[in-house]
Amino acid sequence: MKRVLLSWSSGKDSAWALHKLRGDAEIELCAMVTTLNSAFDRVAMHGTRRTVLEAQARAAGLPLWTVPLPWPCTNEIYEQRMEEVCARAVAEGIQAVAFGDLFLPDVRAYRERQLQDTGLEPLFPLWEIPTDRLAREMIAGGLRARLSCVDSKQLDGSFAGREFDEALLRDLPPGVDPCGERGEFHTCVYAGPMFSAPLDLETGEIVNRDGFVFADFEELSEQPA
Repeated sequence: MKRVLLSWSSGKDSAWALHKLRGDAEIELCAMVTTLNSAFDRVAMHGTRRTVLEAQARAAGLPLWTVPLPWPCTNEIYEQRMEEVCARAVAEGIQAVAFGDLFLPDVRAYRERQLQDTGLEPLFPLWEIPTDRLAREMIAGGLRARLSCVDSKQLDGSFAGREFDEALLRDLPPGVDPCGERGEFHTCVYAGPMFSAPLDLETGEIVNRDGFVFADFEELSEQPA
């Protein structure tokens, strides 16, 4: 079996990648790794609280590796921290890193360059699945998520906090990717076949910061990590 580390964003794509990988008899998932904004103690870009992230890891039944990043963070610092993650993975006998990327070739090429000399193989279990089909497959398959971050330059901020469901897909304006792959929106997953039980997620304050609208979520059944 191939030992795999999963890049975990706290959102729907990495969650569905987890679901797909668990269906592969040749894959052994060993852990999930997430970058955290140290200034806010939240998942970078998605804005998910650490407590929600830890609840996701418990529900997924996987060890959680967190990578603290300063704010602001230079690309040099980011790459140094990720080199440390790769070295740890190799030391623990992990052979590959899986990503939930969908179709952006420059993002995939960057991941591949990052891993090129590490001895780790990049895996892309959702690559080039048409995103309209993929979004509906996720929803029909029981994945439940809410929009945690909206880029207000690409999508109206009123979408922040909404459920990722068929109604949302119908309401998305033309040109917005159904999975938000161009950064239109990010999600926080709280239920699905990849979790042993759903999270009890409550939507709190909606905040507009630097052109992004964030929905704050709290996990009500918090337990010690």
